[in-house]
Amino acid sequence: MAAIVLSAVAFLPAGCASPPAASSPPTAVVPAESAAAAPAASAAVNEVDVMFLQMGLAQIGEGEQIAALAEERAGNSEVRAVAAELREQWKTESGTMERWLLGWAEPVTADPSAGAHAGHGDLHALRPSDFGELRAVQGADFDRTAVSLLLGNLHNGMETLRMEAAGGSYPPARALATRMATTRQAQIQRLLKLAA
Repeated sequence: MAAIVLSAVAFLPAGCASPPAASSPPTAVVPAESAAAAPAASAAVNEVDVMFLQMGLAQIGEGEQIAALAEERAGNSEVRAVAAELREQWKTESGTMERWLLGWAEPVTADPSAGAHAGHGDLHALRPSDFGELRAVQGADFDRTAVSLLLGNLHNGMETLRMEAAGGSYPPARALATRMATTRQAQIQRLLKLAA
């Protein structure tokens, strides 16, 4: 678990070198005006925008599993608070991401092939054994494990946000990525204090 925490710290300033051509899944709070409408067909959308949304949805799906357990079982009230905050944001973000992808007639599920996301963060940061470990531990060990897994998930999401900032072309998606990055950085800092 310490490796996940160290990885999250080490990669916060890093970014993707060059945007790819592929797709992925959910993530952040969106103003009502941009969340309500699907994008116009004529809007400039590229493959990076599609990949950002698809990867974001996949990463949110994993994070939701961790955060749901943390909100229910964590002994530390701050861990529960961060988990609840993330779940509420992910709910809004994932709805927006799905609407955009469907509006573009793109799949909401990312390409699972190994090379599709090279250099842009992993589609899945967690293994089934990570979830198994989280379910098995209790008390302070549960809190530590949940914090470590949330940090790993958020770090992975930050790589995807950087990818969109560097190579996306759809302005609302780029704006969403910027808002999400600001929020996530603050949440990562809160979790790092809990992990210390």
